[in-house]
Amino acid sequence: MVKGQNITLIAESSTTRTEWALIDSGEVLAHAFTSGLNPFFMTRREISHSIRLELPPEFFKRRWSHLYFYGAGCSGPEKNKIIESSLVAQFKTPVTVMSDLLGAARGLLVRESGLACILGTGSNSCFYDGQDIVKNVPALGFILGDEGSGAALGRVFLGDALKGLAPADLTEAFFEKYKVTRAEVLDAVLNNPAATRNLRAYSFFLSEHLDNQYVHDLIAREFRRFFERNVSQYDYKSYPVSFVGPIATAYSEILLEVANDFGATVKKILLSSMPGLIAYHSDQTT
Repeated sequence: MVKGQNITLIAESSTTRTEWALIDSGEVLAHAFTSGLNPFFMTRREISHSIRLELPPEFFKRRWSHLYFYGAGCSGPEKNKIIESSLVAQFKTPVTVMSDLLGAARGLLVRESGLACILGTGSNSCFYDGQDIVKNVPALGFILGDEGSGAALGRVFLGDALKGLAPADLTEAFFEKYKVTRAEVLDAVLNNPAATRNLRAYSFFLSEHLDNQYVHDLIAREFRRFFERNVSQYDYKSYPVSFVGPIATAYSEILLEVANDFGATVKKILLSSMPGLIAYHSDQTT
C-alpha cells in the first residue's frame, strides 16, 4: 500500500464523546476528540454544527478516500442517514456509517472471533465472528437495560442517595463535591435530554470511594446484572470476553471479580476502540 493514496478518516462516537483519527497506511496523521454525535438526540443541523465548530482545521484541509463512522444510536437506516448526510455535507467524501457496537468489536478483536462488550455511558454486547456481529442481545437503553453502564450506576446511586439508602457520609460528600441541590439533581435527570450523560458524569463519584463496601457492592451488583442479562445469553465459556469503555476501565478490578464468578475468560479491557479500528482499516484486505 503506497502512502498518500489511501488516507482514511475513522470516527468512533459514544453519546458523550467522538474520537477521530486520520490515518495513512496505519500511520496516524491527526487525532482529535469532539462531543458525542448521537442521531437519537441530535438533528442533522446540530451534528453538522458540532463537527464544524469542534473538529480541528487540519481535518478539513486534507483529502482522503473514505470516512468510516461508528456511532451510538446508529442502529438502522433512518438514524444512520442523519449521520451520513451530516458527514457528507461537511467532508464531501464517501461515508460508511456503522454501529458503535461493531466499532467496539472490531476495535477489541480486529479479525478474531469472540464476545465484545461496551461499558460506557450505556452498555451493549455481541458475538463477533472476526468481520461482523452475528448475535446481539438488545441493549434497550438506560430505562429498560444498559446494565452495568455509567447511566445505570448513576441512576442506582442517586436513587439510593435521595431515598436515604446510601451511607450518609457518602451522600454528603457527593453533594459537597458537585455543589448541587437535590432539586437540581432531579432536574438534570428527569427534565434533560442529556440525562444519560449526566448520570454517567455523576457515577464517576463512585470511583473515588472504592474502599467503601457500599460502593463496591453497588458496582459488583450492576456488573452481575450485565452478565446475567447479557453475557450469559452467549456461549461465553467457549469464547473470551473483551470490554471497552470508561466504566470497564475505571472499575476493572471489580469487573474481573464478577467475570471470574461467572467462569468467564476476560481477554481485554480497553478505554478506546480506536487503536484496534486503525489496525482493522489498515489491513489491505479491508
